[in-house]
Amino acid sequence: PRKKTQKIKPQASGSVQWHDVASCEDPKYELREVIEFLRNPKQFTKLGAKVPTGVLLYGPPGTGKTLLAKACANEGGAAFFSASGSAFAEMFVGLGAARMRSIFKTARKHAPAIIFIDELDAVGAKRGTDFSGERDQTLNQLLVEMDGFDVSKNVVLIGASNRLESLDPALLRPGRFDRQILVGPPDLNGRKEILAVHSANKPVVGVDMEKVAKETAGLTGADLANLCNEAAIHAARAKRDRIVQTDFDEALEKVVAGLESRKVMRPEEKRTIAYHEAGHAVVAEVLHD
Repeated sequence: PRKKTQKIKPQASGSVQWHDVASCEDPKYELREVIEFLRNPKQFTKLGAKVPTGVLLYGPPGTGKTLLAKACANEGGAAFFSASGSAFAEMFVGLGAARMRSIFKTARKHAPAIIFIDELDAVGAKRGTDFSGERDQTLNQLLVEMDGFDVSKNVVLIGASNRLESLDPALLRPGRFDRQILVGPPDLNGRKEILAVHSANKPVVGVDMEKVAKETAGLTGADLANLCNEAAIHAARAKRDRIVQTDFDEALEKVVAGLESRKVMRPEEKRTIAYHEAGHAVVAEVLHD
């Protein structure tokens, strides 16, 4: 069962630190309390405080939930164990629960430790919807590990999910996932920070990152990383050794609008698209906000 989980030891170099996680200021502020507890538990226990048993990071894909969990483990000097929720879903009844016991048992041996379960909804969905009962058994084991008779005080579970509404209510109650933190798409300043991180190791010349940040409203951190990569690919195709504004403009077209279509359009198709786009323009003009 242990082969299904990956242990990442905190390292001095090559590890994800707070400064590597651009934007996400509110989630980072909330997670700092968990880090402080892992670093100095006596400061909290002498006042009768308990470490949050679980922290749930939820939000759209690509906003940095996994990155935050890794940074939290490294900053807190904790051992880091990660697994996908689907790693606990098995055809044979009982194996998922056994794996859940195994990862918590191993984490307690290496306490202080952080267990990170990505795509938590694969194992934490509401009970009673699984015909085989295997997923329900696995979820029951997770509930016991988080708030049962044998609970370690120095093991924190961080879960990540894009579907908060599908999770079992027993998971979300205080004492299990005490903290539920929204990790949303970055704002303007957040996008500038993320673009700066992903363009730092690239030969970017004369690119107005303020303009790029304004044009990328709604894009997540993963989208912006992909944008920088596409700009580098475009510059390489043009046989240039520098990435310029044109490369970012072309990359933005590809990331937002998709691949360029080479097919010839019929006149009625062009007319339909023209009406559709004109509708966007009219609504944008009438509704200024």
